[in-house]
Amino acid sequence: MPRENHLLGPVHPELSEAGCDEAGRGPLAGPVFAAAVILPAGFRNSRLNDSKQMSRKAREELRGIIEKEAVAWAVEAVSAAEIDEMNILEASIAGMQRAVRKLKRRPDYLLIDGNRFHPFDGIPFTTVVGGDATYLSIAAASVLAKTWRDEYMRKLASEYPQYGWEHNMGYPTREHIEAIRRFGLTPEHRRSFHVKELEPTLFDIL
Repeated sequence: MPRENHLLGPVHPELSEAGCDEAGRGPLAGPVFAAAVILPAGFRNSRLNDSKQMSRKAREELRGIIEKEAVAWAVEAVSAAEIDEMNILEASIAGMQRAVRKLKRRPDYLLIDGNRFHPFDGIPFTTVVGGDATYLSIAAASVLAKTWRDEYMRKLASEYPQYGWEHNMGYPTREHIEAIRRFGLTPEHRRSFHVKELEPTLFDIL
């Protein structure tokens, strides 16, 4: 018998409630992706959890289940250039708002992973630190945001093979930092992100 999932269902079961999360706040390159998911009443899956605690195979399998069974879902990206313009926090919030707006059904309530959000389209919301390991809908959004972003970074890796994005996903690994030293920055790099190992070099002068 499958184990019971410890994650919680909706805060307001009588409402159409969307969970929202993002992926990719910390990388030096690539967009931040955000997702919004409205799950059907009574949805359970024993494997669903914070996407960071799951294997790639499990995330990809759950992505298919979520996209098939969700009442509504949407994923949006905020580019590196936009991140530089508005900062990563605002870009993450903007991404979640764009995903909510893209939903085929307007939600009555939002559950937001983290502790910051802005009032949006008159929809009430609650922010939850660690929400992706607490609520099913936020965990589902985390899976979509993570899998969509990883897929995008693997595609970008074919255009910029020097940086190892197919496995480091743009994060500041030693391999990635050394590649920046050797080959410089790409249009996909976030100029506003500073890495101690690279200062006062590329990120300060480009």
